[in-house]
Amino acid sequence: MRICSLLPSATEIVYALGLGDQLYGVSHECDYPPEAAAKPTLIRSAFDQSSLSSLEIDHAVMKRLRSGEGVYTIDLDLLRQAEPDLILTQELCDVCAVPYSEVKRAVDQLVSQPRLLPLSPSLLGDVLQDISRVGEATGREEQAAFLVRCLRERIDRVAARTATAAERPATFCLEWADPLYVAGHWIPEVVEVAGGIDGLGMKGKPSVRIEWERVVGYAPEVVILMPCGFDVERAVKEMPLLTRLSGWSDLPAVQRGQVYAVNATAYFSRSGPRLVDGLELVAKILHPELFPGAIPGEAARRVV
Repeated sequence: MRICSLLPSATEIVYALGLGDQLYGVSHECDYPPEAAAKPTLIRSAFDQSSLSSLEIDHAVMKRLRSGEGVYTIDLDLLRQAEPDLILTQELCDVCAVPYSEVKRAVDQLVSQPRLLPLSPSLLGDVLQDISRVGEATGREEQAAFLVRCLRERIDRVAARTATAAERPATFCLEWADPLYVAGHWIPEVVEVAGGIDGLGMKGKPSVRIEWERVVGYAPEVVILMPCGFDVERAVKEMPLLTRLSGWSDLPAVQRGQVYAVNATAYFSRSGPRLVDGLELVAKILHPELFPGAIPGEAARRVV
């Protein structure tokens, strides 16, 4: 089978099922496992984000979406050369990955008509279901079932341990700093399973803009900076955007030294197997008494 994956989480699933040798094209963001970066790149960003601030990125994205230009471009020639039997794509977010409608238009121009399998999870269970769906589409049902079982066992272990927690700290997960967005989709569920309370994000719903006054009023005891697509170092650079806000220093999380920058790219932004790593990471942050051991610096860093 010849597979093309147009989003990083799907690429991770492909490799986790032992199908890396059947992968003939990826997106520009498919960098895990490392060998994925050597595959032909079918999708590219329509503009260079590396030197832009968070606000500049937001403005550029919104401008392109309003004009109908799109945030990504598909290399139709490379897609033809890949001759895929199966294309893994998504219908979840037009900002995070190429929209399904654009993929469909590109596929309609191919002589062959590969199967399109969109992955659009909103909760942890949906991610596990998507792994099963990819397994079914590729003839790897047994491998998918084993992977899902292992991931479910890890989720259940965290839930069982945090059920004994004496307290459940109020937690704010920031998905973007300028403008402010609170993380949605699976993140509020991650916080819940990890033994916290997310009173700002909406479980299973998209991330949304939030007024800073609501965050101050919520008085979070833990703040986790997880800007979409950023690693720890890039997340740390967002700190000045927050420290200048009125009431920042009065937040309980700041006063208690419970502000963390995490590797969102690896463990939170992508709806793949490593979300469970992210769950275990949040559990360590919220309940170090229940989950002892050092947190790797590439995964998270306490910044206050």
